[in-house]
Amino acid sequence: MTAQGAAWDAFAARARGARIICLGLSALDQIWQVEKPFAGGSEKIRAGEYATTGGGMAANAAVAVARLGGRPAFWGRGGDDAAGHEMREGLSREGVDVSHFRLFPGGRSSVSGVIVDQNGERQIVNFRGRFPAEADWLPLEEVAGAAAVLADPRWVDGAVALFSRARRSGIPTILDADMAERNVFEQLLPLTDHAVFSEPALKNFAGTANDAALRSITRFDCRVVAVTRGRDGVSFIEEGRLHQLPAFPVDAIDTTGAGDVFHGAYAFAIGGGLAVGEAMAFASAAAALKCTRAGGRAAIPLIDDCLAFMRTTR
Repeated sequence: MTAQGAAWDAFAARARGARIICLGLSALDQIWQVEKPFAGGSEKIRAGEYATTGGGMAANAAVAVARLGGRPAFWGRGGDDAAGHEMREGLSREGVDVSHFRLFPGGRSSVSGVIVDQNGERQIVNFRGRFPAEADWLPLEEVAGAAAVLADPRWVDGAVALFSRARRSGIPTILDADMAERNVFEQLLPLTDHAVFSEPALKNFAGTANDAALRSITRFDCRVVAVTRGRDGVSFIEEGRLHQLPAFPVDAIDTTGAGDVFHGAYAFAIGGGLAVGEAMAFASAAAALKCTRAGGRAAIPLIDDCLAFMRTTR
């Protein structure tokens, strides 16, 4: 075994059981696999396959943490309806602590429709759900036992509460910076240690998604700012220095949930003590490997798969 291989194995052993709190969106995904997506206008297309599965950014990140050997908890909201119970039971079967996935009577759960074409690209329509915004019921005293915390931008009050407590406890905060309104990022970025944007979200917030736009995010004093660029890899800035990490070369079958897997794997890696560059590489490998398999959550890899993939692909 090479020294690098031994180092990755040591990380896997060290990070096993790390508690990672993931807060934000859980959605029930209805997925259709098609030859070509909608082109626009009124039309009907045929699906070759169909499935219903749990989804949502933070929820999928929690499942990724579980598959990689961590001990995730999902903190979020749903309706006390069929979709909510299906989502909570599905997360529990994956080994995610759902004690604080609250299902509100009279609320409505988040549901998404996902169209995936033969190249693995997707179109998504999402109903974000309806439930109270207040976060005063969260068990913030449990944050002290976490190795890292992650939030997406879908529940601002919850993310502010979680990140504020984590900051006071010296626990790393990771933001899944997906599409959101400007005021959401202006609230969350000052509380964020590691901000990882998608390209569309960075463009929406900063006007463009180039490296200069990424550098503009450093004004919020995040320790790390990054943008995932799909097949073009990931760019990140740490201590003022810009780094470019190429993507792992794979034949993508389905990109659904790849960003969620990246964020969950990155939070797990940071919680497990990896340096930022190593954590980015590990998260990139997990996301790339997920894309080689059909399905969203079902295609999330195990840690042994990720380590073997990294050893043989680069």
